[in-house]
Amino acid sequence: MDDAQVGWIAAIIIGGLAGWLASSVMKSDTGIFLNIILGIVGAAIARLLLGIFGVAFVGWVGYLVAGFVGAVILIWLARAVRGRS
Repeated sequence: MDDAQVGWIAAIIIGGLAGWLASSVMKSDTGIFLNIILGIVGAAIARLLLGIFGVAFVGWVGYLVAGFVGAVILIWLARAVRGRS
């Protein structure tokens, strides 16, 4: 959330939307609070991982895409750890 265009309130809203989209695509049953956490943490993880390859996300749309990608990765990792597919 170091991007000046995305503040804390916007990060919560966009993170919630990204987490909800990811949980819908991955068919996981998570609540609104976990969706927000998935989106925000997912955005940080996606920025870190994709930043290694030189991909940068800016603005609200970039934060949404990063949050979605990161949340999908987090859901996938949680399922892999639990042993569910």
